Amino acid sequence: MRKIIFLLFTILAAWQVKAADKVRFVAEAADVVVSGDQVRLVFTVNSQDIKDFRAPSIKGFDVLMGPSRSQQSSIQIINGKRTSNSSTAFTYILLAGNPGTYTIPAASVEVNGEKVFSNAISIKVLPQDQTSGNSGNNGGGSASSSRSQAAGSRISANDLFITATASKTTVHEQEAILLTYKVYTVVNLRQLYGKMPDLKGFHTQEVELPQQKTFTLEHYKGRNYNTTVWSQYVLFPQQTGKLEIPSITFDGVVAQQTISDDPFDAFFNGGGYVEVKKKITTPKVVINVQLLPAKPAGFSGAVGEFKLASSINATDVKTNDAVTIKLTLSGTGNMKLIGTPEVKFPQDFEIYDPKVTDDYKLTNSGLTGTKTFEYLAIPRHAGNFTIPAIEFTYFDLKSNSYKTLKTEAYNLKVAKGQGNADQVISDFTNKESVKMLGKDIRFIKLGDSSLRPKGDFFFGTVGYYLCYLIPLLLFVVFAVIYRQKALENANVAKVKTKKANKVATRRMKLAGKLLAENKKNEFYDEVLKALWGYISDKLSIPVSQLSKDNIEAELTNYGVQEALIAEFIGVLNECEYARYAPGNENEAMDKVYSASVEVISKMENSIKH
Repeated sequence: MRKIIFLLFTILAAWQVKAADKVRFVAEAADVVVSGDQVRLVFTVNSQDIKDFRAPSIKGFDVLMGPSRSQQSSIQIINGKRTSNSSTAFTYILLAGNPGTYTIPAASVEVNGEKVFSNAISIKVLPQDQTSGNSGNNGGGSASSSRSQAAGSRISANDLFITATASKTTVHEQEAILLTYKVYTVVNLRQLYGKMPDLKGFHTQEVELPQQKTFTLEHYKGRNYNTTVWSQYVLFPQQTGKLEIPSITFDGVVAQQTISDDPFDAFFNGGGYVEVKKKITTPKVVINVQLLPAKPAGFSGAVGEFKLASSINATDVKTNDAVTIKLTLSGTGNMKLIGTPEVKFPQDFEIYDPKVTDDYKLTNSGLTGTKTFEYLAIPRHAGNFTIPAIEFTYFDLKSNSYKTLKTEAYNLKVAKGQGNADQVISDFTNKESVKMLGKDIRFIKLGDSSLRPKGDFFFGTVGYYLCYLIPLLLFVVFAVIYRQKALENANVAKVKTKKANKVATRRMKLAGKLLAENKKNEFYDEVLKALWGYISDKLSIPVSQLSKDNIEAELTNYGVQEALIAEFIGVLNECEYARYAPGNENEAMDKVYSASVEVISKMENSIKH
């Protein structure tokens, strides 16, 4: 027995070693290069015990060097465990020829007596820039000097721009559209900021893209650019007509090389770099949204391509047992905006709101996945019942027509159960939606303690007549008070005269705050407004028609003593001169404030209407 166990362990260990030593033969090269550029092609095998390397036939490229053979070995000891790795690489330096897409077949090599093949690779060769002629050698695909902006030159709209393209420009309402923003650059773009505006008439969902952008070469309008997809959105148009996707302004930061005045620095270091800000505006996109054909009865609002499946937990049940129908809708389209299909349960079934579960992901064609509907109902009476087939109507984009999906009909046999309506039932799928039944009807409360003797009426009693008399008296009182107020308010001059002191007091309070904040000019202005405004309201004379001379005459007509008139005019003069007088400003402001308050108070007691 021990020998058998030892043999099994030996076989298992040998199998693990063999799995760990599995030969890997990999070919690697740049995906995209420019005609006239050099590209490095490397075949790597994870072993040094090799022989008979056979290179593939390389078409579309000139072999400048290779194959050059190199070997590498490494040893690691982690937690006392020793591992060793070794590899052999065969390297070619190729020169890209005419534009096109070329496939380099698999190479072969013999490892430990076994012939192993590498993977085949495809390389796309782009044309040279029409504006710059030969691009020169750049080591396999990075933007060379001919595809880069000259040092210190202005960044033009052809050096850095962003395109906005829609997968479709003529669609039906609710049909998914993929909107792509792609960056094209020949400059050293460091940062880019831009925000998608709220689109009117669309339901918008952003496609998740890697935060770390990877640039690839692309030939566009005669030039070779470094390009990357910056952002993508899936749009579902909600209305018909021509809908516009507005332009977006991005803020870009470009590291631009500068030319150094020092010839040695320019020769050895190539000059310095400076960050330049560049605004990039995307073009507008117009989408023509067509109206769906005449919508049939029962249309769910779904647009796309769908399948429907259904199931039921049981067809033989007892009264007060839960019956659950599960409806699964799968496919691609506007899954998020689809309405809930209708299930026609028998009339004497107690029906609950359906539970909806979403399990879909955003793709370029829309939302792909499943949407599950669970319908819970409880039969209250015994008998044989039929739940008819469930229909789901959607607009199919491939056939450009409406299609109706149907499930099977379900025949239920409901037997009389021993339970009653007070039993607790739950959703059979997840055991969470718990309901307590039979508590919506209460017994009528018995007893006659609140009953009145026959013939006891409220009509004709004192309380009955008071209910009419009291509101009438209150109405007369309010009417008299309101009329008196209206007559008083009709005399505008009298109203202003009554409110003159309140207005002056409010302004003097504000002047007091300005005094505390030591705001000299604002303080004197507010005091003068209080004095002139007070006397204007009291005398019913506009401020524009007031002067110190006619103030004296008018106050005399109202019977104000000459001493008080002189004091009021003196306060006006003192307020006008104090702001420009030398000396202690705080003391002068305090004096003016006190004098103004005092003279307004005296004037209020002297002027009688």
